[in-house]
Amino acid sequence: MKNTRLNYLIDVLSYTFFLFLITTGILMRYVLPPGTGRFVTIWGMNRHDWGTIHFWISISFLTLMFLHIYLHWKWIVKMTIGKTGKRSALKTGIAMIVIALIAMAPILSPVEYDSENEREHPQYTHYDEITIQGSMTLSDLEQETGVPADHVLKALDLPDNIPGSRRLGNIARSYNLDMSDFREVIYQYLKDR
Repeated sequence: MKNTRLNYLIDVLSYTFFLFLITTGILMRYVLPPGTGRFVTIWGMNRHDWGTIHFWISISFLTLMFLHIYLHWKWIVKMTIGKTGKRSALKTGIAMIVIALIAMAPILSPVEYDSENEREHPQYTHYDEITIQGSMTLSDLEQETGVPADHVLKALDLPDNIPGSRRLGNIARSYNLDMSDFREVIYQYLKDR
């Protein structure tokens, strides 16, 4: 395949993946925001499924960008430094690595917890290592967190006769709740202790 055809193919694919990257990003940010969990779907896929698609599209786009840079390396060096050569290629490469590290800084940085925002966003407290999933039963929740099941039911204004063997996802669907509702009750209980 000639360079012109290959460049054209990479450009078309890059454009396509970039559009899908924007679309899935907007979809997850505005249409399926955090907290919609498994109760809101588009084309049978929930927010987490779309997040997986978004991730793989971004990996594909990044791969295409690396290939694009590789194919245009001499041109990039010439436009950046003004001449081609080993030293100018090295300088350009170092500059691109520095830019990539700056772009990746948020990913590489440690997660911090802000105690002021803890009340607004209880799911981001230091109790976030506790796993609360819809597949858990009410008894599992009590065992995992140490929070009495009757407290959870009372705090969520649910009937006190729900058996401990009932799954949280089933309870959430039956009473129009979200898993974040269970998390808030658990975190508040643990915080107040």
